[in-house]
Amino acid sequence: MSQILGLPIIALGLVIIPGTPHLTDILYGMAAGVAGLGGIVLLYRGLSGGAMSVVAPITAVTSAFIPVIGGLLMGERPNPIALVGAVCAIAAIGLVSLGHSQGRGAVTPKVVLLALSAGALFGAFFLILRFADSAAGMWPMVGVRASSIPIGLFLIWRAGASLRLPRGSGALTMAAGLGDNAANMLYLLAVQRGDLSVIAPIAALYPTSTVLLALLVEKERLRPIQFGGLALAAAALVLSALPTT
Repeated sequence: MSQILGLPIIALGLVIIPGTPHLTDILYGMAAGVAGLGGIVLLYRGLSGGAMSVVAPITAVTSAFIPVIGGLLMGERPNPIALVGAVCAIAAIGLVSLGHSQGRGAVTPKVVLLALSAGALFGAFFLILRFADSAAGMWPMVGVRASSIPIGLFLIWRAGASLRLPRGSGALTMAAGLGDNAANMLYLLAVQRGDLSVIAPIAALYPTSTVLLALLVEKERLRPIQFGGLALAAAALVLSALPTT
């Protein structure tokens, strides 16, 4: 529902950043949408086992690591300082994701495999969008939702679930969808203009914002290792922004 309610921001993006859509760009978007939704499904399956403190960091680090390797294999040779920033970002992602263990489930090979698979699919989402032509504007995002929403509806139907939201959650669900789509659109703009091996780890720092919100809004107590992750995240942003000499 968040993806459906977040569609207006994509429509706005098509107006503000018009492009010339080609079938290949739409197909890249659709492939990325399948990967992203698959990652969400596997992540939730892993979290349902209760081993949150293991699933979250494995998924987050894997999702950042894969596009770095992909970018380097594609011939990218970023500024060495920026590449160090990317490494710091990957380390920061793992550290800030190590929250207090709230799990009750055992850490089994199946749980680890689910986490790795979810991270691989999220990494594939980052990687696939890199292939879309910059001249396509925001049209690849149309492909993303053209695949993820129908597949999501099919999974809901198979599970016998309902699309009806709990009372009072509609506005929050729409805000989540608008934010998600806006973030993906900004990532698409960034990766069309820079090195995937640097941009993807920075984009994957989103757990940092969640930790900061938990600290500021929910007044949660952070572990020292998470503060270390926040410091590494700040270092990653500074190093990645330094100009090439």
